[in-house]
Amino acid sequence: MAVIKRAELTMVDLKPKVERTDAIQAFVSQETPILRLTDADGNVGTGYSYTIGSGGPAIISLLRETLLPKLMGREAEEIGGIWQDLLFSTHATSVGPITSLSLACIDTALWDLRCRRANLPLWRLAGGVRQSVPLYTTEGGWLQLPQEALVADAVAMKDAGFTGAKIKIGKPTIAEDRSRLAAVKEAVGDAFRVKVDANQSFDLAEAIRRADMLADVGIDWFEEPMRADDIGAHQVLAQRSRVPIAVGESMYSLSQFKDYLERGACHIVQADVARVGGITPWLKIAHMAEAFNVPVCPHFLMELHVALVCAVPNAPTLEYIPQLDDVTRKPMNVKNGFAIPSDEPGLGIDWDWEAIGRLSDPGHNVCVTS
Repeated sequence: MAVIKRAELTMVDLKPKVERTDAIQAFVSQETPILRLTDADGNVGTGYSYTIGSGGPAIISLLRETLLPKLMGREAEEIGGIWQDLLFSTHATSVGPITSLSLACIDTALWDLRCRRANLPLWRLAGGVRQSVPLYTTEGGWLQLPQEALVADAVAMKDAGFTGAKIKIGKPTIAEDRSRLAAVKEAVGDAFRVKVDANQSFDLAEAIRRADMLADVGIDWFEEPMRADDIGAHQVLAQRSRVPIAVGESMYSLSQFKDYLERGACHIVQADVARVGGITPWLKIAHMAEAFNVPVCPHFLMELHVALVCAVPNAPTLEYIPQLDDVTRKPMNVKNGFAIPSDEPGLGIDWDWEAIGRLSDPGHNVCVTS
């Protein structure tokens, strides 16, 4: 074991390869803080986080001014204790996305370091349940796309072996959403599982109306139908809906997921490893969901989540949205619609440091040593 001696932080801004618009926003930028930690033995672990266009400098500031100085000199293997101590040091700003996204940079770097020291890939060290996971795609289902484009992408993904697709909903009328979804379902058949995502755009009454329509069309799940902080409305909807209700990408703590599960307010949890604060809390959420017999189907971050969903028994599928192609030497391994986690020691992400240096903003570079 060895203490943390050095932290190097930078941030790159990755532009999506395709236009990404949903019912409430356009995803035009991905600020990606990347953190390298070096221990006293010279081992290096790399972690990262992300935003969808705002808040990146706040993450850099919190890491630079508060979290990284407290990390220096800590024993690298005491990941759980470090996470708890750093969370408490920011208790005046928790729970919330800036704190969680900042903690995730450190926690994922520490897990990468642990895996490298143990000479094991993350998927094995964290549980080692399966060696591949089926994929569903979201990248061809954005709200601005015309109906024919949705159909063409779904058919192409079915032919590639993907098990399903996710379509964004929230058009001005329920008839528009129904028409788009029905066209996709007719083209791909019942075996190809179509999910939908409303991105918190409905109130309870409208969510109930849309849920009835979704059930008639044969939709697999109804994601983020309402504001994530309205547990009571989700509890009512979950009891009435014939379509499973999925939540989690806009939740930032173990306790929030506990409240949803205890009240039966969802059927699927979508914990995002960055937004909940890292691998340490993500595993707790996944195991807690397992105790409630609820699947965990994480949001985004496929390059990191592929190892985690293969480490737990209750993660049936992975969302396909390429994220890191511009800053990695090779993409996530996909064969016949299945994602395969890397067997290399660490998180399984092959960073391209030359590209990162070229794309990073020097104004956000930070180096802290002990």
